[in-house]
Amino acid sequence: MRKFGRLIGKLLTWFFAVTFFWVLLFRFINPPITYLMIQRGFERKVDGKEWKIEKSWLDMDELSSNLKKAAIAGEDVNFLKHWGFDFKAMETAFEKNQKGKKVRGGSTISQQTAKNVFLWPGRSYIRKAFEAYFTILIELLWGKERILEVYLNVIEMGDGIYGAEAASQRYFGKSAQSMSKSQAALLVAVLPNPLRWNPTRPTRFIYYKQGLILRNMRRLGELPF
Repeated sequence: MRKFGRLIGKLLTWFFAVTFFWVLLFRFINPPITYLMIQRGFERKVDGKEWKIEKSWLDMDELSSNLKKAAIAGEDVNFLKHWGFDFKAMETAFEKNQKGKKVRGGSTISQQTAKNVFLWPGRSYIRKAFEAYFTILIELLWGKERILEVYLNVIEMGDGIYGAEAASQRYFGKSAQSMSKSQAALLVAVLPNPLRWNPTRPTRFIYYKQGLILRNMRRLGELPF
């Protein structure tokens, strides 16, 4: 039992050391690819389509302030206040789901970034535990500005389209550097299901969400970055 205990201790030490270094590395180096990008690429091949990963990185100071505001207003309005987890939003989402209203699980931008960069898609308790762990790490080692920068550059925004720059070029024919308030809100409105919804063909529901995001953007005021 003592040998087993020492083995577990060594494994945990290596796990914490490797993951700490991994997260710290991506504080300074942009993640080149994610598990989801690879998975979607293979899914396209299975469907008889060509391999497709459209992405183009923009640094934080190059991204439109409208887009930064829209992302926070639409995905995580308390992003600047919490430490990775918005427990009130999670509780609200749980209560609505219990009543039969299918809503998102209240994941913050930090949680979504941790999942996108370091983990695989899924809903198991094990993956959720890893998500929580990596969320804490990026909050400690990256800070809000880097988290939002990475989020806006790796998130899935369409079929084979990842990050705001590739999405803006594809949907609006312009760089994410000059995205208007209306375009930014429309792009964020489709994020819950970018494979189903398209900002160039918005439904009445997407227009409704766009309006909510624009109102939240006005309430946010100026961002610190």
